[in-house]
Amino acid sequence: MTTASTSRAPLAVNRPEQSGRRRPVRWADRLAGVAMTGPAVAVFIAMFVVPMILAFVLSLTDWNGYSLEFHFIGFENYRFAFRNPRTLDAATYTAIIAVVGTVLCNGLGLTVAALISGAGRTNTVLRTIFFYPYIISSLIIGFLWSALLAPHGAVNTSLAAIGLGPVPFLTNPTFAKASVIGTIAWAHFGFNMVLYIAGIKSVPTEYYEAAAMDGASRWRQFRSITVPMIAPVVTVNLVLTLVGLLKAYDVVLALTDGGPAGSTQTIVYQILKDSFAQSRLGLGAAQSVVLLLVTAAIGLAVTFARRGADQKVAE
Repeated sequence: MTTASTSRAPLAVNRPEQSGRRRPVRWADRLAGVAMTGPAVAVFIAMFVVPMILAFVLSLTDWNGYSLEFHFIGFENYRFAFRNPRTLDAATYTAIIAVVGTVLCNGLGLTVAALISGAGRTNTVLRTIFFYPYIISSLIIGFLWSALLAPHGAVNTSLAAIGLGPVPFLTNPTFAKASVIGTIAWAHFGFNMVLYIAGIKSVPTEYYEAAAMDGASRWRQFRSITVPMIAPVVTVNLVLTLVGLLKAYDVVLALTDGGPAGSTQTIVYQILKDSFAQSRLGLGAAQSVVLLLVTAAIGLAVTFARRGADQKVAE
């Protein structure tokens, strides 16, 4: 009896030691990880890293896009881009579109989401209606609003019928800029709305029930419960909208074609115009590299700023 218990003791002592040992990573496991992540990394390198390296190299040349001859001119394209008034005007208007459009898209998206996030057939229909413009091509959106806002379009015809007279939506630089921003916000806020609805539905109902028992109004519940709880969704919406609007082009092309007098040209519109219409692919590549760096910097800045705000709220 003593012998049997003695022989079992080492097994009982060694079990914890064996369970605490880290299993060595085998080559088969490493190869499996490489095999699973390899295709995604290869696609990322082929579709993003390599084109950006080629764009940077191209930005150092004077290639026109057609000839086989080109010369390395260093950073001359970058100097010209920062000194060119047309490029600076396009960059300024792009920044206005990004900031104002982001505020409008997220403000409208959050407001509408809070109003129609509940269950019911009416809310479902309204969500579909508000989201539908986002899935339509931006070119179609631009052409549609171009016809509506034209001097003799449906909007001006309706205004003339009530004695308000025609409004130069697309012929006056100030009105044209506002029309572009309004069209972009109308077409894109449905995407933000859907994300906000998903965030609102993820908030536990117990918080609202407890707040209602304490006498909190709907507005107080929205401000003190909904907004802090969906802070990560707000961050995603801000970054996606801001980065997306920095690349605005399709709506501008179809709605105003950069006019009147080039007042609604965005930076992407200017890049394509310099690259192909002016046959200065090196200059267009330089502007593209700058746009990429600015977009990445803004996206990271907004992400870290929102993360800091979320941590303060959590504390």
